Amino acid sequence: MSALDTIVVKGGTPLSGTVSTGGAKNAALPLLFATLLADGEYCFRNVPRLRDIDSTALLLEHLGTGIEWDGDALRVHAAECDHQDAPYDIVRKMRASILCLGPLLARYGRARVSLPGGCAIGSRPINLHIEAFEQMGADVVIENGYVVARAERLRGARLVFEDATVGGTENVMLAATLARGTTVIENAAKEPEIIDLADCLVKMGARIDGAGSSVITIEGVDQLRPCDHRVIPDRIEAGTLLIAGAITGGDVRVNHCIPGHIDALTQRMAECGFRIDTGSDWVRVLPCDGWRAHDISTAPYPGFPTDLQAQYMALMTLADGTAVITERIFENRFMHVQELVRMGANITPKTQVAIVRGRPGVLNGAQVMATDLRASASLVLAGLAAKGETIVSRIYHLDRGYERLEQKLQRLGARTERRPGEPQAA
Repeated sequence: MSALDTIVVKGGTPLSGTVSTGGAKNAALPLLFATLLADGEYCFRNVPRLRDIDSTALLLEHLGTGIEWDGDALRVHAAECDHQDAPYDIVRKMRASILCLGPLLARYGRARVSLPGGCAIGSRPINLHIEAFEQMGADVVIENGYVVARAERLRGARLVFEDATVGGTENVMLAATLARGTTVIENAAKEPEIIDLADCLVKMGARIDGAGSSVITIEGVDQLRPCDHRVIPDRIEAGTLLIAGAITGGDVRVNHCIPGHIDALTQRMAECGFRIDTGSDWVRVLPCDGWRAHDISTAPYPGFPTDLQAQYMALMTLADGTAVITERIFENRFMHVQELVRMGANITPKTQVAIVRGRPGVLNGAQVMATDLRASASLVLAGLAAKGETIVSRIYHLDRGYERLEQKLQRLGARTERRPGEPQAA
């Protein structure tokens, strides 16, 4: 895959059939960083093949860890790190790279990690991570674009996050497993990926209670061990595929998902007029000739996920009525608005609110540019419902979080094609 690949979408075909989600990117990434806590052989199953997974593997290899793919399983051969530096050239590609800070600091007493990169959707400061580690006894400074942290041994502490932070909760959980004493995280993130990380760490010998609630307690241990673990299904991919069916007036069943993880989306879709059926591990959206506009406001789990806001906005462009979409997680996550407007959508963006005046049949194919991971998905979805041909460029964003999305859509009858571009240096 080249950084200059494009996806061409010919709209107007209602999707139909069954499709399966892969493993959750946002669960797999912290799980892979957990391997820095103990030497030995790990096996993670249901791991998606994504750019962010590749970037994580590259960073782990830089730290001395062996990585080997075996089908959808990723085998990790963890060994003691000769150094504890995470360089800019790797970390700049992905926000989640900061999750190596906690494990390195907890196990080796030292870490030097470049300030992270990723999608330009907001500042997403890591001050909450740093303040937490300082309360656990670490000396942390920012030097030349790097976070440099030292601690003879982290100690347990009672931490109260000002804002619920998924990355901060994960980083502290990872570090606290080897800290001396008990760590209590208050106002902890409740996302399913937090629970998945806790389940894996418990298999490794950690003592964790309360994952999935607002208070998580971690009792530090002296040593952990490797484990085998299956990554949970990707709830954001499941929601994206469900909206793909809905926006085309199709009949799509999404298998290998956890319906409860996308309740916030399916409830809103039902209020819009869609019929949603669910089973133990599947969700189905049935054809809808027209749907009503409905407001949403993004919020931490179990609220409406910010990672589905752009896709839902694409759906609202074709609704009957006006929807007010409020983004409360990131301050710069409306960059897809102007691209949807290029396709004929009537959207008025404000600082954290977008007013979408929906109208059936309003979208027309156009050349558009992906600005971030979820924005790229919204443009593909809009293209599925638009008249004519839509060309989405800069889809390397899409490849960070979706494994060959265009092929899954093809299996549902979509007319999508990836067109390769010239190779470009990373």
